[in-house]
Amino acid sequence: MVAVPYNEGFMSCDRRQFVRSLFTGSMLFPAVLQQLFAEGGGDTLAERAPHFPAKAKRVIFMYMPGGASHVDSFDYKPKLIRAAEANEKAPNGRLFVKPPWAFKARGQCGIMASDLFPHVADSLDDICLIRSMRGDHNDHFQATLGIHTGSVTVARPSIGSWVSYGLGTVNQNLPSFVVLAPKLPYTGAQAWSSDFLPGCHSGTLVSSGPDPVPNLVRRAPTQKIEDLELGLLGRLNKKHQMSRPEDPALAARIRTFETAYGMQMQMPEVLDLSKETDATLKLYGLERGSTEGFAWQCIMARRLAERGVRFIELIDVGASDNWDAHSNIKSHEPLARNVDQPIAGLLKDLKSRGMLDDTLVVWTTEFGRSPHADGVDGRGHYNKAFSSWMAGGGVKPGIAWGQTDDFGYNVAENEVHVHDFHATILHLLGFDHTKLTFRYAGRDFRLTDVAGNVIKGVLA
Repeated sequence: MVAVPYNEGFMSCDRRQFVRSLFTGSMLFPAVLQQLFAEGGGDTLAERAPHFPAKAKRVIFMYMPGGASHVDSFDYKPKLIRAAEANEKAPNGRLFVKPPWAFKARGQCGIMASDLFPHVADSLDDICLIRSMRGDHNDHFQATLGIHTGSVTVARPSIGSWVSYGLGTVNQNLPSFVVLAPKLPYTGAQAWSSDFLPGCHSGTLVSSGPDPVPNLVRRAPTQKIEDLELGLLGRLNKKHQMSRPEDPALAARIRTFETAYGMQMQMPEVLDLSKETDATLKLYGLERGSTEGFAWQCIMARRLAERGVRFIELIDVGASDNWDAHSNIKSHEPLARNVDQPIAGLLKDLKSRGMLDDTLVVWTTEFGRSPHADGVDGRGHYNKAFSSWMAGGGVKPGIAWGQTDDFGYNVAENEVHVHDFHATILHLLGFDHTKLTFRYAGRDFRLTDVAGNVIKGVLA
């Protein structure tokens, strides 16, 4: 925890004036603002132990908005290819669509994957591929809500918020949950909201570009003046707290302002890539000096993971110009090119640094795409079957779990519902998903609602 200094002899100015000078125009993160209204008390970000020894200490969660196609990437369907070549129609009367990218066996594991993601496909020996995912909704907003919160009907805390709530933070100078995204997804900030959990567990948005974290530089002209301001604030806060010793929200509020001060000290160092080697930048496909693109997000995720951030979400695009390929499935190609090398580079970088063993890397989308045509050469939304994958953090590498039918329509073996997916992530972090709960509106809520089973077959 950052100790906020205070000066005994500096008490001549108005409290509101100094609070304004400290924080007006420099509230860096939504989590800091929302903490003012957090329910409960104590240090809600204090580091906590999980229910049992964990395989993973942190999660890097990569989300592709719009619905990346399973039958064009990781779910090889030769009967679908033959049916499309023969101009056969699906039961609904629409033509089958052939994947534009060739499939072949990859690595020592021999898993079939297409050339859509060539770098990731070549990393399948380190990946646990799940080909039997199923969600509860076929529309973007609800399905995006589902993959993030487990609920497709009402707002609920995001998975990153649950992890932050369960584990707290290792580094008091950084948020426990950070979101790296150039644009908002379909649900907007609800994808990383803490909802009824204390507000400090909401994700902190960091956008790519020349100013990833606005107002990062403090306004005080000198360190001495800053120390005086913080000293006064510390003394006033202490006096205020002494008059309200049983107000836990007040203690949490004061502690959050201390964290905000710490973030202003450490975040500039996190964002500074000048000491990264040319070889490392090349691994990710990032040009030196660039602060754009998924490559920048991936290397930033590794740097945040190194510094103790618990949950880091990467979103490659927003609610438009994404993986929603209704008119032409080939629109996947530039999107895949943007993320493919950076993702593979991240896996290799984590592995070379000895971090992959205790970092769970997750890749997912909100649903898959239909085997038959939507439009001429596109595919429609498809929640009954899609593919996701995990790597590191206690999962078996080089395996494919579950399978769909001959055309990729329905799960044929080892179905993984979104609740099962979430339960497994929490398990790898050391949690019994049925016991990680929060009492709200008269009952105990959890990420997996009243369902979910750990996918034991993917555990190393």
